[in-house]
This record gives sequence, C-alpha cells and structure tokens, in this order.
Amino acid sequence: MKSVKKILSEAIRMLLLLIAVSLVAFILITKAPIDPLVSYIGTNSTLSNEAKEEISEYWGLNDPLPERFVTWANHALHGDFGESITYKKPVIQIIKTRFLYSIVLMLLAWFFSGILGFVLGILCGIHQGGIFDRFMKLFCLITKSAPTFWLGLLILSLFAVQLGWFPMGMAVPAGKLASEVTIWDRIYHLILPVLTLTIVSMSDVILYTRQKIVEIMNSDFILYAKARGESQKQLITRHILRNVILPAVTVQFASFSELFGGMALAENVFSYPGIGTATTAAALNADVPLLLGIALCSAMFVFAGNLMANILYGVFDPRIREIGRASCRERV
Repeated sequence: MKSVKKILSEAIRMLLLLIAVSLVAFILITKAPIDPLVSYIGTNSTLSNEAKEEISEYWGLNDPLPERFVTWANHALHGDFGESITYKKPVIQIIKTRFLYSIVLMLLAWFFSGILGFVLGILCGIHQGGIFDRFMKLFCLITKSAPTFWLGLLILSLFAVQLGWFPMGMAVPAGKLASEVTIWDRIYHLILPVLTLTIVSMSDVILYTRQKIVEIMNSDFILYAKARGESQKQLITRHILRNVILPAVTVQFASFSELFGGMALAENVFSYPGIGTATTAAALNADVPLLLGIALCSAMFVFAGNLMANILYGVFDPRIREIGRASCRERV
C-alpha cells in the first residue's frame, strides 16, 4: 500500500512538472523574436502572400496562443507531437534518433565523471594541503568557471587539429555508409565529446567529495579510530567510504540537468548529431513542436535522475528509510 502511494505521488509530481514545463516552454518559444514562417521559407523567398498565408494556416501560426497550446497538448496526449518545421519529419522520430546518440554520450560522461571525481576527491581530502590537493583544486576551479564550448574548442584544437589523434567531430566517419560503420568508429568519434563533458562534470564531485572527506577526517570517530591504531586503508574502507558515498551519489545524480545543458554545447562544438544540435537548429528556426518535444524529454530525463537518487538514498542510508516509514505512520 505504501509503495502504491509512493508511486502515485511520484507520477503526479512528474505530470505536474511536464504540464508546467510544456506551458512555460510554449510561451517562451512563441514569444521569441524569430518568425517561424521566415525560417521555413527563407528570407529571400519569392512566394506570394497567398502562399505564405496558406503555410501559416497549415502550421496553425495564425491561431491564438491558448488555442495553439490546447491543440498541441491534445495531440501530444495521443502520442502525436507534430511535425518539425526544421527537419520536415515527425518530432517523435527525430527525438528517438537523436536521443540514442545523446544518451550514449551522456551516460559515458556521467559514469566517468562520477568515478574519477569520487576517487580524486578522496585522494584530495586524505592529502589535504598537499601538492596534489592544491593542483586539483586549481584545476577544478578553472574547469568549473570555463564555458563548456570554450573547453571543447580547446580540446578539439589540441587533440584533433594540432596532434591529429582524433577526428574533428561527427558521430561516424564522413563518406561511410551506415552498414560500413564499425563500433570502433563510433567509439573513436565519442572520445573527445566524452572527455569534454567528463572534465566539466567531475569538478563538482571532486570538490564536494573532498570537502566531505576533510570533515570526516576531522571528526571524533576518525580520531578514535586512529588512536586504536587503524591504518589509512582501514580508515578509508571502514569509515570514510560509507560516510561519503551518499553525498557523492547526491551530487552525481543532481548533475543530470547541468550535464544535459553542457551536452548541448559540446554537441555543437563537435558537430555531434544528438539532442543538443537538434535543439540549436530548432531554436534558430522557432520550431515550436520540436522544441516542446525536446523540453518534455529533457524534463523527464532529469526527473528520472532525481527519482533514482531518492531511491538510492534509502539503499545507502537506512536512516532515510526509517524517516520515510515514520512519516507514513504519522499520516495514517
């Protein structure tokens, strides 16, 4: 019964989130200074006014905003998110194709940034004030303050232009048929985008984990463990890891939204055919159906990340499960 209530509560929260995101996104997109009709036919179009009026009528651009939103929402509830003005294809088809590329890029960057950030944060915290700690703090502050596109351009110019170790961009080699593309080709083209997002994303994990390690190392129970003669390895495995893993998981899952934003910039730098490049193209063309579809997809992805973090809280920390049970008993 409690599980059913929890599921219903999360489902209602997600539904309210999607309604709010779609409404806000629709208003912002339709109020943008870009004319979707001009983007569709081009600035140098020779079409007559009658033809332009027919196109506007076909896309529903002459309808009032509330009517346009209700029409779109009604179709969206039936699984029809409309047709993209930019790509002349159904929005669902574009999102499916692009999201497959983006999810691979994001998950790889998310995984490596979490593992590397956690390990480096522990090393910095244990060796607080040392050369390695000071270097990593400086590195994190620089990468955290640097724009993602600037870091991507720097990595691209170094490893692709100067050294020639990796391709300039794209997801597959240019000129190759889809049947000829190997898994190594895809991995080879993923390395630089994944490296860029990993460096950008792991800074938070390093700094946060380091701070927690410093607090734990200065605590009374660590002082007591040292007095008992426990080695540094025993301190890490018995005391530090179990106390720092929950905050690290929290930061890592909370980074989904930031990683999603960084992915959009990185994909444009490396000409990677994912959601990010589709978002840029749709924004430049005021492609309302595609932008709304991407906004809803992004909201669900970030919500799923936060939900997974909440579930893992109870797995790693039994105290949170007890608090949840106590609150449920009080409601009853």
